[in-house]
Amino acid sequence: MKRLLASLCVILALAPGLARAERLKDLASIAGVRQNQLIGYGLVVGLDGSGDQTTQTPFTVQSIINMLGNLGVTLPPGQSLQLKNVAAVMVTANLPAFARPGQQIDVTVSSMGNARSLKGGTLVMTPLKGADGQVYAIAQGNLVISGAGASGGGSKVTVNHLSAGRIPGGATVERAVPGGVGEGDLVLLELNDSDFGTAQRVVDAINTMAPGSARAMDGRQIQVRAPQDINQRVAFLGRLENLDVTPVQQAAKVVVNSRTGSVVMNQNVTLQNCAVAHGSLTVTVNNDPQVSQPAPLSNGQTTVTNKGSVDIKQEGGTLFNLKGGSNLADVVKALNTLGANPLELIAILQAMKASGALRAELEVI
Repeated sequence: MKRLLASLCVILALAPGLARAERLKDLASIAGVRQNQLIGYGLVVGLDGSGDQTTQTPFTVQSIINMLGNLGVTLPPGQSLQLKNVAAVMVTANLPAFARPGQQIDVTVSSMGNARSLKGGTLVMTPLKGADGQVYAIAQGNLVISGAGASGGGSKVTVNHLSAGRIPGGATVERAVPGGVGEGDLVLLELNDSDFGTAQRVVDAINTMAPGSARAMDGRQIQVRAPQDINQRVAFLGRLENLDVTPVQQAAKVVVNSRTGSVVMNQNVTLQNCAVAHGSLTVTVNNDPQVSQPAPLSNGQTTVTNKGSVDIKQEGGTLFNLKGGSNLADVVKALNTLGANPLELIAILQAMKASGALRAELEVI
């Protein structure tokens, strides 16, 4: 059957036994070489009347008063500010590994008040802190908003998202995060997905390049002996990351998204012979408003009554005999014979898993 259910998203990888070799850098990472999240609170100024409504976001007014005080401007006590061109925002960024002071990184600016748009705004100097409370970068610059909006006469049109944007190279690194790659004579590799078979293949590939330098600690972590000299170590790790390793096949899995009706299967899913019957249930609710008009000159009132009706219809389910399949193409062909919609297919897969006919792990997200 050539037709495939519209919402059945199937990833057809290579046939079993024809696994493709991948670079080690795509399968594992070096312990200690990682990004660090940064966050900060700041203000965006220069908006065209689309900023926070200060009566509903008092923290914006407080931030403005504090900023002006730091700049030497003192406002009279009890002053009520009515600002339209300022918005309070959260600024987030990822500090890459080995980042050094002076390096520029991208930042994302997101409104946290009720500003209608950040388009055309400028982020004023905002310190970005890490999880330890230390300042690692300073952000400032003009926002890039990939959207547009207009309103008038009660109508409103918005294209894309206007309350969040980015500043390319908008933060300057002020503090470096210590890295442990250059310390000691051992380097730890961590697989992205725990698998004992893949870990052993990685060890074999590394020992082929540098005999006796690698050993597996468990299904995720691999210990590698690296040169002490930092230049030789960098060169060694560069060769290590580009080694070709053929990972073992993953366990059979079916992932179901119950919110969108999407179903994804990997190539190892198999199906045993089973019989399936599934009938759809339709509930129809009708509401018919009826208007009752009083007779002329009767001093009566017009009344509106609702006449409702509920209709329940259940279609008979035909018993289908699904033949077992040893590969993904056979499984897809068997499921398509049911002619079920995505939501019905999710229920069928759950029942097939419970009966043992679906030979795969079923994960609902």
